[in-house]
Amino acid sequence: MRKFDFDLIVIGGGTAGIAAAKMAAENKMHVAIIERNKLGGAEINTRDIPYAAGMNFSHLYAQAVYGSRFGISSSNLRFNYPTMAHWREKVVSRAGTDLRKELENLKIQCFRGRAEFLSPHEVAVGKSGKISAARILVATGSELKNPGIIGLEEVPFLTPNDAVDVERPPKTVMVVGGGSTGVEIAQYFAELGSKVAIAEMAERLLPREDEEVGEITEQLFDKRFDIRVLKHSRVIAVEKDAISDKVIFLRDGQEKMVRVETIIVATGSQPAISGLNLEAAGVKLTKSGQIKTEKTLQTTAKHIFAAGDVIGGDSSVERAEYEGGLAVKNMLKRSSNYVNYQGFTRITNTDPQIAVVGLTEDDLNKRARKYNGIVVPLSDVIASRTNDFRMGFIKMLASKDGKILGATIMAPNAAEIVAEVAVMIRHGFSVMEIASTPHVATSWSDLVRLAARELAKK
Repeated sequence: MRKFDFDLIVIGGGTAGIAAAKMAAENKMHVAIIERNKLGGAEINTRDIPYAAGMNFSHLYAQAVYGSRFGISSSNLRFNYPTMAHWREKVVSRAGTDLRKELENLKIQCFRGRAEFLSPHEVAVGKSGKISAARILVATGSELKNPGIIGLEEVPFLTPNDAVDVERPPKTVMVVGGGSTGVEIAQYFAELGSKVAIAEMAERLLPREDEEVGEITEQLFDKRFDIRVLKHSRVIAVEKDAISDKVIFLRDGQEKMVRVETIIVATGSQPAISGLNLEAAGVKLTKSGQIKTEKTLQTTAKHIFAAGDVIGGDSSVERAEYEGGLAVKNMLKRSSNYVNYQGFTRITNTDPQIAVVGLTEDDLNKRARKYNGIVVPLSDVIASRTNDFRMGFIKMLASKDGKILGATIMAPNAAEIVAEVAVMIRHGFSVMEIASTPHVATSWSDLVRLAARELAKK
């Protein structure tokens, strides 16, 4: 007789949880998933797929408008937002249906409800009952972090999960937060004709990235999209009156105000662990509020693992999927697998895209590591001339012995271009090996070869 109902309970049906459940089921484990909302998590339902669909539309429309310089007549160009929204919903629905069929084929049992630990091996599912398992994976993702803005409880606002799901583009928008998500949303609405302002507390947009990224993004927002960039600006309150929403912020020691139709709060996220009752399972947190894990992704309760946004780090589908799979490998005890994040990228899906892999210059300076670096402007590649687009660059960094440490790429198709550099970093290749690899001369990817060639001279 079974001591437990399942071999594995996965709490959270997002990317990390789904990857773990599928791998476990394929290895003959009896698996259950508990998800309080829709299976697929943020990837399918609220972020990755909806954002990609929406932003592909907005970027395409903006490129068509901007294409007048090539002789494309765009004076009467229009878009049908409801048609795009219907298409986006269709893409999301299809992805969710395909996922459910895949789980059913693997005989994974799905439970809908909020999970709560009753003991180290028992989990309550809503108010409908409880289930138990020999091993448990916590992969509940993240949720909006309270930004501490006065009046936010009374004034309607959108989160990043709601932003691309509006019925129509608002006439005026204030985006609170100038990180990756904030700048994506700001450009999305500006491309569709909204008048946009974006507020960021730091000295530049995208403060996590190297200085050049924020500077060029601000130039792009100003010159091409007329986005008002409010740096060194901390939003302290929001109010609503009969006319519009008011956003009150501090800048240069002075209190200022803007009126907008829509407020979008994109100030960051935190692990979604509220109500899990992790204490009952013996799972401890770090000082910053993430689930504490070893390099094997084991928590302080050895039969419980965690993966995805609940353990912190860069939030991405690729990383969550990797962690979910690695956790199951360690549950199966075939070997002791430690996390290896070399070569993982982070992407900001603006146009041009921003892709970062490995260490940035800021990272290396903080660690006092010696390195060589090179910045090659977009204008150095043939593609910049044939596309009449020059706002971007590649920055490549290498150790003194020529091993690639990291790269930042701001260019069209950067998400595809960066994959080459990721392979090089993960497998320890040198700049000479990239520099000697032929690239298509008229492609944006030739940036990588040019940067490696210049870096090899140092």
